[in-house]
Amino acid sequence: MFSSSTNREELPVSSTEFVNEAIKVAELGKAKGIVLRVMGACGIRIHCSNSQHILDSLGRMITDIDFMSYNKFQDKIHQLFKDLKYLPESEVAKFYAHMYGQVRSGYIDPKTQRKVDVFFDRLEMCHTINFKNRLEMDFPTLTVSDLLLEKMQIVKINEKDVKDALVLIHEHDVGEEDLETVNLKYVSRLLAEDWGFYYTTTTNLKKLKTLLPQYDVFGNDSKSSINHRIDKMLECIEEQPKSMKWKIRARIGTSRKWYADVDEVSRGPMARGQ
Repeated sequence: MFSSSTNREELPVSSTEFVNEAIKVAELGKAKGIVLRVMGACGIRIHCSNSQHILDSLGRMITDIDFMSYNKFQDKIHQLFKDLKYLPESEVAKFYAHMYGQVRSGYIDPKTQRKVDVFFDRLEMCHTINFKNRLEMDFPTLTVSDLLLEKMQIVKINEKDVKDALVLIHEHDVGEEDLETVNLKYVSRLLAEDWGFYYTTTTNLKKLKTLLPQYDVFGNDSKSSINHRIDKMLECIEEQPKSMKWKIRARIGTSRKWYADVDEVSRGPMARGQ
């Protein structure tokens, strides 16, 4: 509980408030001709409107908001957050540019201390996801496929990411389109070009199946559906013809590092149960 001396403006905001703010910003961006899509845990909560109670039962709270946009909108996005009274976190941008060579802007709401990160063009973490021509496919979030890949590219996946991925798969079927569906063609073709990304993703999908039984919030029917969808993903990924680049890298396997190191301080290993 908070002490009686806690200032109201310093109270942490709820997940609902994060979601409402993320949608508001995306819609304001749209009105100004800015392509801006919600990603991460907030994007998953928005896309899983029928599973809010599951996320709550799992204790999956939102602590910040992440957006993806195109580099050409940088100046307009900076002005957008300035108009919304957010303060820029220039050190965040400098850190990611220095560490990962990644263009990223950070903002903070001085009233709620709500933090916002905006990525541009691609996500470069353990593996790279390029969003060229993909952001227009859904609104106000990334597509279901990209939200899932965002979680599956994490080599040291933690419990929060596992929960997010399971809920996303629970609520969305697999198929061959992007609207409200995990697009098997898109995912399979992407992974057929990059063995490292393939290995991390398939390893994490198998890990989801292994960990699923411990989450009683999913009933038996739901668990069966999740397992079926994961199996279908794995099947399609394996059946997709692989590029020569993929085949050459597959011969080396895990004897050589297949991913990029990413700062895990805020994420923490799954063993911590954070």
